[in-house]
Amino acid sequence: MLTEDDRQAAAEAIWEAGRTRETCAQPSRIFSGMTLEDAYDIQDRWARLRLGEGARIAGRKIGLAARPMQAAARVSGPDCGVIFEDALFSDGAEFGRGTFARPLVTAELAITMGSDLSGPEIARGDLLAAIACVAPALEIADSRTEEPATILDTISDNAGLGAVVTGGRKRPLGGLDLGWIAAVLARNGVVEETGVSAGLGGDPLAGLLWLAQRLAAAGEGLRAGDIILSGSFTRPVPVAPGDSVLADFGPLGSIAVSFG
Repeated sequence: MLTEDDRQAAAEAIWEAGRTRETCAQPSRIFSGMTLEDAYDIQDRWARLRLGEGARIAGRKIGLAARPMQAAARVSGPDCGVIFEDALFSDGAEFGRGTFARPLVTAELAITMGSDLSGPEIARGDLLAAIACVAPALEIADSRTEEPATILDTISDNAGLGAVVTGGRKRPLGGLDLGWIAAVLARNGVVEETGVSAGLGGDPLAGLLWLAQRLAAAGEGLRAGDIILSGSFTRPVPVAPGDSVLADFGPLGSIAVSFG
């Protein structure tokens, strides 16, 4: 386990890397003996640095919700990060050269909370009652640390969140089969990935329930209006300057994004 000073130094290095758009050394390479608790504490400290510069929290990101992603990262469950307002973009967003270091695009669901959710013993029924709507989303994953990054580095680095692009059609949960939302992800007109939301462990809300319970254990909660990324149900598609990506979610509409 790291000292308080080590955790703060790691958080400040990641914050500075995000500010200057230059990657920093992986915390796990600098500080031996890092634990999962260290990684989340570094993330929390990084988030406080962002709040200190005026950033506002818009929601949360769930990562590694699909079993293949967990297997690739050699973990047995999801992770999470914070979504700040300045990381939210709309359909048609254009990102300039240098915005990201190593961007990867995935298809996800954006779940908007309709009411606050906190407290002990949160059950699935409580979650269902608190959700306002679901809509398509793209996550642009990125890294503020050097490669190769371990799961400890990724969690420290806000679970690798670069940006969130939302669009398509918002739908209430009623009458919507959350397990059968499909997405086709094309780069420069060529289909690269397809997926269905059942790939999120069989239940797209399982990760959200895990997140709500984790926050409750820490004395925190989800707020009305928060946007929660469900986790990816397609494999990540790498993008480079000049690329364009179109995600077709069928009846829920589509999202386009380009990289200059």
